[in-house]
This record gives sequence, C-alpha cells and structure tokens, in this order.
Amino acid sequence: MNPSSHASHEELRGQPLSHNDGRADQTATLKDPVCGMTVTAQSEHQVQHSGRLFYFCSLRCKTKFRDNPKQYIVDDRAPAEPGAAPASDGAVYTCPMHPEIRQDHPGTCPKCGMTLEPVLPTLEDDDNSELRDFQRRFWWSLPLTAIVFVLAMFGHRLQWMDMRIQSWVEFALATPIVLWAGWPFFTRGWQSVIHRSPNMWTLIGLGTGAAFFYSVVATIAPQVFPASFMAMGRVAVYFEAAAVIISLTLLGQVMELKARSQTSAAIKSLLGLAPKTARRIRPDGVEENVALTQVHVGDLLRVRPGEKVPVDGVVTEGRSAIDESMLTGEPLPVSKRVGDKVIGATINSSGALVMRSEKVGSATVLAQIVQMVAQAQRSKAPMQRMADVVAGYFVVTVVAIALLTFLGWGFFGPNPSWVYGLINAVAVLIIACPCALGLATPMSIMVATGRGATQGVLFRDAAAIENLRKIDTLIIDKTGTLTEGRPTFDIAIPAPGYKADEVLLMAASLDQGSEHPLAETIVRAARDLRMVLVKPDSFESSSGIGVRGEVSGRKLALGNSTLMEQTGVSVTALKVQAEGLRAKGASVMHLAVDGQLMGLLAVSDPVKASTPEALATLKAAGIRIVMATGDGQTTAKAVGQELGIDEVYGEVKPQDKLALVERLQKEGRVVAMAGDGINDAPALAKADVGVAMGTGTDVAMNSAQVTLVKGDLRGIAIARSLSVTTVANMKQNLMFAFLYNALGVPIAAGVLYPFTGWLLSPLIAALAMSFSSASVITNALRLRS
Repeated sequence: MNPSSHASHEELRGQPLSHNDGRADQTATLKDPVCGMTVTAQSEHQVQHSGRLFYFCSLRCKTKFRDNPKQYIVDDRAPAEPGAAPASDGAVYTCPMHPEIRQDHPGTCPKCGMTLEPVLPTLEDDDNSELRDFQRRFWWSLPLTAIVFVLAMFGHRLQWMDMRIQSWVEFALATPIVLWAGWPFFTRGWQSVIHRSPNMWTLIGLGTGAAFFYSVVATIAPQVFPASFMAMGRVAVYFEAAAVIISLTLLGQVMELKARSQTSAAIKSLLGLAPKTARRIRPDGVEENVALTQVHVGDLLRVRPGEKVPVDGVVTEGRSAIDESMLTGEPLPVSKRVGDKVIGATINSSGALVMRSEKVGSATVLAQIVQMVAQAQRSKAPMQRMADVVAGYFVVTVVAIALLTFLGWGFFGPNPSWVYGLINAVAVLIIACPCALGLATPMSIMVATGRGATQGVLFRDAAAIENLRKIDTLIIDKTGTLTEGRPTFDIAIPAPGYKADEVLLMAASLDQGSEHPLAETIVRAARDLRMVLVKPDSFESSSGIGVRGEVSGRKLALGNSTLMEQTGVSVTALKVQAEGLRAKGASVMHLAVDGQLMGLLAVSDPVKASTPEALATLKAAGIRIVMATGDGQTTAKAVGQELGIDEVYGEVKPQDKLALVERLQKEGRVVAMAGDGINDAPALAKADVGVAMGTGTDVAMNSAQVTLVKGDLRGIAIARSLSVTTVANMKQNLMFAFLYNALGVPIAAGVLYPFTGWLLSPLIAALAMSFSSASVITNALRLRS
C-alpha cells in the first residue's frame, strides 16, 4: 500500500451529474464523504443530493449522510482561513475536540475555534500553515509588544516624554498587534457568537477587546472620563495588557500546535513502514520494479533478503524468516515457507521469496491498521463528553463572573474603582479559557491509540480504552484464541463397515466449502495423501457446531455431537474412542452419511506458547477467566485443565456464548469476550469490550472494540494496562484543568485583595492560560513511553 496514493488521484466526491448518465467515471477514485474511505462509482451505496451524486463505502455511511447531509457536504466556494494552504486532493480535516466536524480544507472548528488537522496525516512535511502563520504574527509583533510593555512599566519613571504623548505612542504600537496579530482570535471569537458556541476565543476576544477599546477611548477622548480616572497627567491606558495578552496567546498557540503535531507520530510511523516499490515478475519471467500503486491482486512479486514485503499475500516459492515486529510487536522473526501468509510492510530478513499478492491498497493489513488507529483517535471518550458539557456552561459562567467582577470593583473598590474593575474582569476572562479542559481527553486518546498500535493492540474507539480497565471477567474462545488455530490432523476412525480413507475423503470433500481452521486441516490432510476430492453439490454451515451438505448424491453431516443429535444420528458406536481422544485434548468431529454414523476424525490444536503467561498475568490482575468453545466438553476440560482454567463450557453454540455474556452481565460483571471466528461475533458485539484476534475472521474484528494484531492474548494485558494508564492520564489532565480554573478565576477576580493586597495581572493570566494548554498536551505525550 502506498500511503500517499490517495493524494495522487483527483478527488471526485460529490461530482456534478453529467449530461449523459449522471455518473462519474466507473474506474475513478472517489471519497466517501462520511468516513473518507476510498470508493469507486461502482459502489452500490449512492445518494443523489442537490444535483450531485455521492458514493459511500457501506450502508451505514450512506444512512448517516441521508439523515444529515449538511454535516458532510463541504461548500467548495467557502473561503479558507487566512494564510491557509489548499488541502491536498482527498484530504479531510477534523477537529481534535469535535471529530464530527469534517471538511476538505484547513480552517478552524465552528464549535471551539481550534485549528483543524488532517484525519489521516501524510509522510510529506507537514503543511502546517496555521503554525507558520502564528509564528510570523508572533515574531513580528514581539518587538512592538516589548516596547509597549517597557513604556507602560517604566515610561513614567524615566520621563522620556509627556504621559499624554506616551499614550499616543502606545496606541500606535499596540494597534497593529491587536488588529493584525490578534485578528484570528477576534475572528474566532465572533464565529463562536454566530454559532452560539462560546469557547476560549469568546473570552480572549472579550478580554483583549475591552482593554484595547477602553484604552483607545481614553487616548482619543480622555475628557469623557471622571477625574478619578486620571493618573500621572493622563487617563490610565492598558494597551500593554491587550498587546502582551495577544503575544502570549500567539506563543501558546505555537506551543500547542507543535505539541499536537507529535500526537500523529504513531500513524506517521505506520505509514512510513510501507515500501514505495515492488519487484514484479511478468508472465514471460522478466522482473521489473513498479510503483506499489501498480501492483494488482494475483501478481507474482519477488522479495529479496533485507527488502520489505510490498503487500499482503501468500508465499509461492522459497523460505525465509519475516520480521513482523513493526506490526505485531513480536520481537522474533517468523519462519515462512510455501503456502504461508505474509503481511505487507514486514521485513524479509534472510532468504529470497516469491509471493502472490492477495490484498493491495486499502485492503492490506497495514492500511486497515492505519484507518483503525485514525478512527480511534478521532472518537470521543465518555469522559470527554462530560468535559464538553461542562466547558459549554463554563464559558457563560465565566462571562457572568467577569461582569460581576467589573461591577463589584466599580461600585465597592478603591479609586480608580472602575479601572480596577476593568482590569480584573479582563484577567478573569483570560485565565478562564477552557482550552486545557477541552484538550484534556482528546490528547490522551490520540497518544494512547498510537502507542497501542506500535504494540500490536488496536482500539476501535475511545470508549474501548476507557472501559477496558473496568473488566473483571474474560470469556475466551479456544480455537485460534487459546490455541494456535493451525490444527494438525491426527486420525480418522471408521464406524463398522467403512474404511478410514473413505471417512477422510468424504469429510474433506464436504469441508472444501468451509473456512474453519479445523476444516482446512482435514482438507489439507486429504490432499497430502493425494486423494481426489469431490466437489460438494450443496453446502450449509451450522456455525459453531459443524457443516452439512451433499457429496456424490449422499447427504453428509460433519461436526460435534450436538450436530449429530440435531440430525438424529447415534454416536454410541465410537463413543469410547471419541472420549479417549478428547481426554488428550484433541477435537473430535463425527461424520454421518445418509443419517448413519460413518466415522470420526480427530484434530489437535496446540496451545499457543504465549497463552499460559497471558492467563497468569490476567489472573494476577484479578480477572475471572471463562473458556467457552464449540469443542466437546471432554476436550474443553482437557485444555482447561492444562491451562488452569476452572470454568469451562464445551459444545456451546453462538447463541450460547451470547447468553453466557448476558448472564454474567446480569450478575453485575463487566465482561470482555475474546474470540476469532464468525461464531464469536454475537458475543463480541454484546460484551462490554470485545477483543478479536487479528489472525481471525473479518467478521470477528468488525464486531470487536479491540483487535490484537498478532492474535496473542498477552495483548489483552497490554491493552488493559494501557487503558488504566490512559484513563489516569485523562483524569490528571481534567483535574489540572479544573483545579487551575477553580484557583485562577477567584484570584483574578480579586477575592484575595482585601486580605493580602494581591491582584492577578492580565499579563500573568495570559501566560498561565497558554502554559496550561501546553502542560496538558505534554502530560498526554508521556503515554508514549
């Protein structure tokens, strides 16, 4: 997958209807306006709106768009932010605090005024025009701010000029600072009023605007003020407060934008894994280097020692060891030979391989990991929703407090009382900016999901991170979860009147239509013996208990004893043999032909080497372990005894696993379910946290909130630990933000003045406000280590 390939195509999302058939080029690359995924005009999910066709990757996205199209339609004629560069083709920008805001060009969030950032960053140098713009404004305004500050603090002592003239000099120097350098802040403040979404820019705009406007009137028309406002031959002005606040806020934004850029480091490191080219073998045997975008499904590719595997596929020639640590966190290289799957972006560390590509572009494991990480980073944690509600009321409350501060000082403070009132009101508005509160949880989520991805743990959304730490019960499937999921065939035992080879041949012929690992093992065993398999005339999967079908005119049923009971087949003839095999941990399947028992087949699935360590870690954390499997009760107990699992359920159907989850939840348990198959999907979806094995089926991964790329249960312990530290980090950020405002606002309002004579200067308030946001982000970045 070429991570920048999306940007190489012209984005045709929502193209105007043509005069011919109203459709875009069927082969063109389009964008789903809801999720940003790449689609084509061949997608069956389409909506016509306002004379334009929109294409979607799924029915879910189509429904979201149809319910509220205005949320996803971007007016291409809308002006971008001043100084903002045009977005690259296909780029989608969103707000870190409000992920529902999406548009195709840079700008600011209409809800909080925060600078939008790409949903999916690219490897190219960041075109962070907002950062460059703020840096330019800051450095140009800094000398003027310094002069205004020196004049205000020391001008009356040094007596450089008449104080009334000094007011005009400060006015001349402060005006470009406020009206040019601070213009983006006033723009955002005004937008917050228009959108009825008060935020930090509302407070900054009110505070600096009030100080500047008051000072302008005091300079131009001092006669309108009472004599009590006079100080040192002029009406006191506060140009330095407005100028310094603007400069400090610019500094804070520069620091914040730089820090926020580091939160996308994990996605960028994943994008950087993908190679740019592949060595394709043409049908005539000639090899050529081609761009990754030119690799198609079915191409033969050569991977030499030291090179990266270009795309997902299967080995057709050669043998080597593949380093998969960058995607799975597994430190040791994995041996690969003919028939084994390989993952794109992993490193071929030794021998040469020839592979056949099976998944390219956005279908590769790496591409899906990147998409999942990006989706999780843009989701909202329940804790953040609470912070959003608080922040909305907070701004209104602060404005009310500032007004009361102004009136209280004006009527009851010492002379010049109204000047004191104005300055303290400005300090309240500035120090109470809720930026730190808004950033408290999104920054932690972004860093945590990136950290998890580098360790082979993928979170689907922020809620999964917040909920995983609460689990006290873990239900685990056996095949592919506790065990390798790559079972080996042991033996076929025929019923009287049949031969072992007949049993294996009929079972393998039927199992050709199944995707279950046990079925694949039986088919492979038959082919290794060079048996000629017969294509089944019909096939039906009874998920979790077996399969049925018709082969050569004979009705077959292959599965566990539950399936045999459903079909009315007695298994008594081979019951002793079956129990003996199960006692050794083997999985036993019965084969019935035309309603009669034909034989049984035994398959062994070894326990993963990492499973005992993973279970010991989870038990040490106080988690109750429950095993639920479709295998026979004897086999399940044998594996449970080997792993020290006391609570074991065998021969369970998908609905039984679902019922088990529901029963435990009714008992007050917080349940996680770990599985890898289609039969696990209902329980994965119902559990408080579903954990899918990355080595399992797509259905399982789509039903779960957490995916373990390697399929290693130790990942659950890693994910839970990350959940605990992330939530602790979010609480630290929220506590800091609340504590900061709880202490800062009263001090700024002047409650300590009657007792200590302390007043909080607006300059100090602005500095504290800027560093509070930066400190929240810095604290979140600690999660990277």
